[in-house]
Amino acid sequence: MTIKSLGNPFSEKSDLRHGADCGCDSCSSVSIQESAAPQDMSAEQMTERAVESAIVRSVFGHSDIGRRSFMGMLGGATAAAALASVFPLEKAKAAILDDLGPPEKTDLNIGFVPITCATPIIMAQPMGFYERYGLNAQVIKTAGWAVARDKSLNGEYDASHMLTPMPLAMTLGAGSVAEPYIMPAVENINGQAIVLSNEHLDKRDPKQWKGFTFGVPFEYSMHNFLLRYYVAEHGLDPDKDIQIRVVPPPEMVANLRAGNLDGYLSPDPFNQRAVWEKIGFIHILTKEIWEGHPCCAFAAPLSFATELPNTYGALLKSIIDATQYASNPDNRVEIAEAISPKNYLNQPVPVVQQVLTGTFADGLGEVQRVPDRIDFDPFPWHSMGVWILSQMKRWGYIEGDVDWKGVAEQVYLAADAKKVMTDLGYEAPDETYKSHTIMGKTFDPADPDGYLKSFEIGRS
Repeated sequence: MTIKSLGNPFSEKSDLRHGADCGCDSCSSVSIQESAAPQDMSAEQMTERAVESAIVRSVFGHSDIGRRSFMGMLGGATAAAALASVFPLEKAKAAILDDLGPPEKTDLNIGFVPITCATPIIMAQPMGFYERYGLNAQVIKTAGWAVARDKSLNGEYDASHMLTPMPLAMTLGAGSVAEPYIMPAVENINGQAIVLSNEHLDKRDPKQWKGFTFGVPFEYSMHNFLLRYYVAEHGLDPDKDIQIRVVPPPEMVANLRAGNLDGYLSPDPFNQRAVWEKIGFIHILTKEIWEGHPCCAFAAPLSFATELPNTYGALLKSIIDATQYASNPDNRVEIAEAISPKNYLNQPVPVVQQVLTGTFADGLGEVQRVPDRIDFDPFPWHSMGVWILSQMKRWGYIEGDVDWKGVAEQVYLAADAKKVMTDLGYEAPDETYKSHTIMGKTFDPADPDGYLKSFEIGRS
């Protein structure tokens, strides 16, 4: 889908008069590059383009024929320079971006699955972060990720806590209808673990896990991809040597107790809850597989940002501000008390505190001190998106050629996150790609195809 009002106003080929999905000859002849499909642009870029287009159209009395004729004769670059010499175009765009005005919609429904990865989204309600930015947001407990996805797709949720692979999959139509989604902020990094039943205290070596059944919270999850990566690095084929079942996080502990699962790679607090219940032990924290890996995120349909830009901006500020507050270890005890009640996590406060503070019993008779067992960093690295896409292809969740960077940059709105972080006084990276090390192996986001070919076990 293209929206012609977001086309390049300095191009003679752009017809700015037409609406979405216009089927006329002039529209069909316009390239995607000229018409600028909104899913290829961040919300900030779309706002800038809309401002730019409105100014240029007003110069030509909203005569698109006159504008296109002028651009054809003079050239778009020359015309842009000429306009900039007499009108502060960049200042106009900056002023509008810096003061978008009050939210168009203040009453919002935001879905969350009751796990500690959702800490910023949850705590933002009882601790006043939504209210700080003029929003009356209600956070709604959701049983699992399939429900969260479906309620978001059908419009019951304005935005939602999602797993970082989900907006990529939903945009590509993997596992659901294709719908452009955006992910402008990561919620947490690290924060997961592999738990085994106490029946397997003598099976600490993954090579001993043939025939085991493991739970993960969703197919399109870091949990699934990290578990697959971990066992494959130990020589097991995750589709042949073990069984992987999708189990909603709140049901993990009960299934472990009943013997339906031998273990799981789950979000907390259910790893720590298994230890609390004396039915399982922590085999490994996922930060030991990939230090600083992303897990959960704040995501929404692209239409939410384009149709309600002020609301989107206010909500993103709320989430990033809460995420930065949660990143301070000094605030973790207070946060644990805020998010543990029944309407949120419904967990004993000591269990949640063990997760958030990183001082915890491991189920093996030791007390561990790992302050960054879970951490919070909102910046959505494009390179993380490329890695996730590489694993989706590795295990057959997507097929064919993949525009790695194109999809990652379309969904992970690093520019929006950087602007809000900067506006709020937080530091943000200048780059959006970096290499990552997973179990000692370096992932170069510039060569995902080569990375895929380096694995002996996989479906691609």
